[in-house]
Amino acid sequence: MKQFLSYAKLYKKDGILAIICIEAETIFELLIPLVMADIIDIGVVNNDRNYILLKGLQMVAYALISLLLGQACARFTAACGQGIGAEIRKAEFAKLQTFSFANTDHFSSSSLVTRLTSDVTMIQNSISNGLRPGFRSPVMMITAFVVSFILNAKLAIVFLIAAPVLAILLFFIIKNVRPLYSKMQGAIDLVNRIIQENLTAIRVVKAYVRGDYETKKFEEVNANLQASSEKAFTLAALNMPALQFVMYTTIISILWFGGNLVTIGGMKVGALTSFLSYVLQVLNSLMMFSSVFLLMTRSLTSWKRISEVLDEEPTINDNLAKDIEVKSGNIRFDHVFFKYKSDAKEYVLSDISIDIKAGQTIGIIGQTGSSKSSLVQLIPRLYDVTAGNIYIDDHPIYEYPQKQLRDSIAMVLQNNTLFSGTVKENLRWGKEDATDEEIEKACHIACVDEFIDRLENGYDTELGQGGVNVSGGQKQRLCIARAVLKAPKVLILDDSTSAVDTATEARIRDGLDKELPGMTKIIIAQRISSIMNADQIIILDDGKMNANDNHENLLSSNEIYQDIFYSQTKGGNL
Repeated sequence: MKQFLSYAKLYKKDGILAIICIEAETIFELLIPLVMADIIDIGVVNNDRNYILLKGLQMVAYALISLLLGQACARFTAACGQGIGAEIRKAEFAKLQTFSFANTDHFSSSSLVTRLTSDVTMIQNSISNGLRPGFRSPVMMITAFVVSFILNAKLAIVFLIAAPVLAILLFFIIKNVRPLYSKMQGAIDLVNRIIQENLTAIRVVKAYVRGDYETKKFEEVNANLQASSEKAFTLAALNMPALQFVMYTTIISILWFGGNLVTIGGMKVGALTSFLSYVLQVLNSLMMFSSVFLLMTRSLTSWKRISEVLDEEPTINDNLAKDIEVKSGNIRFDHVFFKYKSDAKEYVLSDISIDIKAGQTIGIIGQTGSSKSSLVQLIPRLYDVTAGNIYIDDHPIYEYPQKQLRDSIAMVLQNNTLFSGTVKENLRWGKEDATDEEIEKACHIACVDEFIDRLENGYDTELGQGGVNVSGGQKQRLCIARAVLKAPKVLILDDSTSAVDTATEARIRDGLDKELPGMTKIIIAQRISSIMNADQIIILDDGKMNANDNHENLLSSNEIYQDIFYSQTKGGNL
């Protein structure tokens, strides 16, 4: 609750004003039955038209004041609810930006989307729709209850029987519906996951004609969500029948006993009418209060899911960081071990020791699954090592603030990503204030200038989501240009030229060597031609370093390298 209130701080004024309007509105509404009782018992009985007219105008005035207060309440409540929801969503998104890859592995992307949207919306709605009945119903109930006892204490005893019965029924409903809401939100996660996967891979689905299979998968999770929702809402719907049962039983009892009191002269008709009005208000307030309870029950489930994100501790932090920057780009792996989960039985990388001098070009090659990508992701601390250390310029990487460390390293990942926006906006991810000349130079190095003129509006061409309107090779070259524009000390290319022909790849390598000679370059590749001129070539085999040497020595002595090399040349001949 303390954490939640911290997000509500900015909207405290709106919340307080909303509560004041709610309570004032309630008081004026509660005065109306008293006025109505006076009209019947005094005005009607004495046939005093002036009194009836005066009291009638008083009722209208109270009703108009209640209406204005209700409108003000709606405005302040909406501002409070939507504002708090926006603050929670902002805090949750900001927390996601601090997560390492290990943190994001704890949640599926579809679940994170649900927690940022559906769960936050649930809390917004709980505040917007629950604030008024939540503060209105207790005041209305207590006031009406007290006035009912003042009007006729004997008749009001009926409440003392009805209230515990209703409380027991509501407790049973809320106790059983809460875990069902949690299951329902989990089912929403699954539906979002299937939709996300299908839309992301829609070209693959179409190419393999798997639309029917995907439809069947969606129907299964959708049916699961439907079943979970039906079960939860069916139980929650018992709230209304329970209230109606108690309400009508109470009304019948009051009419029975009240009618007898009127017959024997123990109560006036106006008082009984007023008493019934207060009875309805009490029962109506109980109905509203129970609805708020159900709303809060569901929002608490959503808040628990949001709190799991907000309370997640980033596995990578700057607790040991110093105010230092990467100067040259020397990299040293010192007996590094790594596994993705601390309780995993085997290491993904085992006993890796490498010494890379600034300005060198390093090639990394190995069979699929040999942990090449895992190795380079440790350098910018996308994951932390499990044992051993990585040093840059003789400082352990944990001594660098994450921002400075990652600013000095550019990484073109295996799965290239472009964002919605223009080509130029995507390139400026590398350098936000880059000039047109700097952009053109980076594009020349990455051979983007070979196709940029063929795009509809050149650098101002709008890219679809994920860069769907450019080819795989063009996308890779744009991502390389974006990394080059960053002017990093270390450039990591994770199989990022696989969709580029060998001639273009050679021109990119030449451009990097000539234009950025002092940059440390680490290249993961499947083709030996991509790395054969590297200063060092590292061969990884099942997460272990098999060899580390230059092309000539490896070709003459290393069996794995020989197999790869001759399999990529015709008949084993150069």
